[in-house]
Amino acid sequence: MTKPKASLLDRVSSPADIRDFSIEELEQLTHEVRQEMIQSVSFTGGHLGAGLGVAELTVALHHIFDTPRDRLIWDVGHQAYPHKILTGRRHRMRTMRQGGGLSGFTRRSESEYDPFGAGHSSTSISAALGMAVARDLKGATNNVIAVIGDGAMSAGQAYEAMNNAGAAGSRLIVILNDNDMSIAPPVGALSAHLSRLLSSPSYHSLRHLVKDLAHLLRPPSSGPWAAPRNTPAAWSRAAAPCSRNWASITSAPSTATISSTCCRC
Repeated sequence: MTKPKASLLDRVSSPADIRDFSIEELEQLTHEVRQEMIQSVSFTGGHLGAGLGVAELTVALHHIFDTPRDRLIWDVGHQAYPHKILTGRRHRMRTMRQGGGLSGFTRRSESEYDPFGAGHSSTSISAALGMAVARDLKGATNNVIAVIGDGAMSAGQAYEAMNNAGAAGSRLIVILNDNDMSIAPPVGALSAHLSRLLSSPSYHSLRHLVKDLAHLLRPPSSGPWAAPRNTPAAWSRAAAPCSRNWASITSAPSTATISSTCCRC
């Protein structure tokens, strides 16, 4: 009889606890976060699909980046349930959306891991740009990351923010979470274009080519040639705890965009 694996989530009180986890441990942790979220939402009600769609991404981001020093902004807040579980609020998840309980969105007064509080929608890139400019004025070096869903990307404010970000020249990371997991089926030309792009044969060929190259160029995890954290090399090594998850990274002088999706194991 196979002995059940010990719970990794019981060992996690903050993202710092998962920074040294192996890929296998990250996979197990992702499964446990998903189950914890399902149990919590079945008790309190709330938005389930958006959180399930970012379980792998949430674990990967907190594994790679030095949160809360690195600013992580979720757009919309429905995606933040796994984030709350990993940032010291797991024991309060069943108070979600209750009087005196946890907010259904990110909330600054709730945790230092919530640098920006918003429900709906499309405000993350603007907020992240403001934080990136403030960081540069202070001479700091921390990362600022905005995670925006494909539904939120349909609003004009997101495009205005990207226009300003390109002109400002501040280092900023924008992650497009295009996993087709909105509250309701996404509509509009942008959503249809992204769906056609992700299902095209040419895209899948390029995706597999990049994945094969990443495995060939993967640096060792230890020793003098190990890749440091918070670099693109480190992202390619650890950004996909789920074997069916993928991340493609394209860089410009001032911004980087990561498009990520998963078939939700």
